Amino acid sequence: MSLAPDSPADRRSLLRRAVPLAAALLAVAAAGCGDDPAPATATPQEPAAQQQPRTPQREARESATLRAVRSRGRLNCGVNHSLPGFAYPDNRGVWRGFEVDYCRAIAAAVLGDREAVQFVPVSPTERFPALQAGEVDVLIRNTSHTFSRDADLGFDFAAIYYFDGQGFMVPRSLNLRSAAELAGARICVITGSTTELNVADFFRSRGLAYEPVVVDRVEQARASYARQACDAITDDISGLASTRSVLDNPQAHVLLPDVISKEPMASVVRQGDDAWEDIVRWTFYAMVLGEELGATSANVEQLRGSSRDPELRRLLGADGQYGRMLGLSDDWAFQVLRQVGNYGEVFETNLGARSPLRLQRGLNALWRAEQPGLLYAPPIR
Repeated sequence: MSLAPDSPADRRSLLRRAVPLAAALLAVAAAGCGDDPAPATATPQEPAAQQQPRTPQREARESATLRAVRSRGRLNCGVNHSLPGFAYPDNRGVWRGFEVDYCRAIAAAVLGDREAVQFVPVSPTERFPALQAGEVDVLIRNTSHTFSRDADLGFDFAAIYYFDGQGFMVPRSLNLRSAAELAGARICVITGSTTELNVADFFRSRGLAYEPVVVDRVEQARASYARQACDAITDDISGLASTRSVLDNPQAHVLLPDVISKEPMASVVRQGDDAWEDIVRWTFYAMVLGEELGATSANVEQLRGSSRDPELRRLLGADGQYGRMLGLSDDWAFQVLRQVGNYGEVFETNLGARSPLRLQRGLNALWRAEQPGLLYAPPIR
């Protein structure tokens, strides 16, 4: 005879008998698991948003780099020697540029003071050893995020802050229309960079010959190009625009339309300090979200007190305790935006219409701009 119920009525009868039996068995099992009886009523838990992070999460926020920065009272930021628009000391010795402002934003987030930063100039060959040795806390020096650098060198790339590509600049008098016309040309290129590898790939893949004029620093490349020791100079397009801006006659030089690589410029930290990587990454995201949510250096104080936008209030520390999750004060992002500005402000001042470079936003526009770009920050939630 089958033990399975044969009809809906049989199944309902079986369920009525099974439920009390299961409840009795569970009660017996619970009583046998310990000496103390279970409480009559369970204590209600806090809502998920108000629960404190578990102990392992709190321990993860203990950053060795953050402790070192706070102990010395300043951030050591590795930057370019001289790249107008991105990082350079002006005639009075004041550091300026897009990457410089990113460094200042981290100092504002961590120490509450955008000026609590020491800029450490490093060349392409010096930058990674300096970071590994602890001479700098973060590298923000027009460094492309690549597979081998990420997987093999022992570093982590915190945030892509500028989407770029490699190109060529030539004298306008040559009347060239494409980099394919540079066969046999002398081309200035900086050693120790992806630029050197990319230009070799470009010509080899097309079966073209060229003569590399290899130099150590961007200043040497500019000088060689200016005295016509090379016919063309190759670099990231933003770097070429920077170089053109400081030549005697910028209008006498033209950037060719070819873009021969992807160059996602990213901030770099040492592996093994995930909490510090989070701080560097979310400082950048705070600048992007500030632009997206309409918070500027001019209005952020007013918005912190008056805005009803839940995400903006979380970003500015008016609601929640999100800064503590990073090991920072809850007004960390407010300080970034008040003291440095949002991404759009920093771009326009250093690279855009208000700068000698006059670069378009292009790929570096917000994802929902009229002409959309690639900038997209996760939500503060």
